[in-house]
Amino acid sequence: MSFHSGFVCILGRPNAGKSTLLNALVGEKLAIISPKPQTTRNRILGILHVPKKKNKSGGQVVLIDTPGVHRPDSSLGRKMMTEVREAMAGCALVLVIADAARKRDPSDEFVLELVKKSKTPSFLLLNKIDLLRGRGPAKSKGNLLPLIDEYRRLHTFEEIIPISARKAEGLDILLEKVLATLPAGPRYFPEDQITDQPTRFMVAEIIREQILLETTQEVPYATTVMIEQFEEGAGLTRIAAAIFCERAGQKAILVGKGGQMLKKIGTAARLQIEAMVGTRVFLELFVKVHAGWRESRQFVDELDWRRQLEFLA
Repeated sequence: MSFHSGFVCILGRPNAGKSTLLNALVGEKLAIISPKPQTTRNRILGILHVPKKKNKSGGQVVLIDTPGVHRPDSSLGRKMMTEVREAMAGCALVLVIADAARKRDPSDEFVLELVKKSKTPSFLLLNKIDLLRGRGPAKSKGNLLPLIDEYRRLHTFEEIIPISARKAEGLDILLEKVLATLPAGPRYFPEDQITDQPTRFMVAEIIREQILLETTQEVPYATTVMIEQFEEGAGLTRIAAAIFCERAGQKAILVGKGGQMLKKIGTAARLQIEAMVGTRVFLELFVKVHAGWRESRQFVDELDWRRQLEFLA
């Protein structure tokens, strides 16, 4: 029994459940989740270590979560689509995840175009089958079978697997088929590593997640977070983070009356960060206005944690 390994890209429209799938497979929260589309802005790597079992080979699946596929209309959007294409490059397998509880529309064609151009073997994952089941068994099956037939006519998938990432249903079958598809290969990462993301980036994402959950309308999409100070001590981690928005009105919403919104965001984020780093955390948040930052290629590039690490080095 040989060791199977490879890079597997998770691809799909916004809110299809890509990040939920990544977290469910790895068993840790590596990607933030919110009901709002385009929550994920960077490619996020999760490393799944599969031990050898009787009559089954072990392996290492390197999953890459990607931003939702869309037609970009800003520098931020174009950077997100660059993240998608870079994630697909060199992958051994693409997992195309689709929301089975939603009707297909022309934007799904854009996802399939990317898959076809890549010429990479692909699985189709029909996600959120738990929502279909809530409509009754007959309705569930009646919706799923025509959808499977429709996708089969559009592209040749190696496998079509119904799943519920949120309920962790169908994931054992998915993992078994992924390993069987990946070639024999080396262990790319140590067994104790589950991601390549630095803690600083994960902290910024946790703060941004709370903004997504607590604010509405244009504020979540016009907001980003940058860590300005990160000092780890024996029992206390000091963090200062800047929340950037585009207009003074958005800043007023983020701060809230008497600073209550900023405090709420900070408290919720701090509790999650403490659980992640294993120490008490002193978290300072500042809100800054940077007009039109989403259209600034230079500023958007500075948000890339890989570039930030080069700068820190």
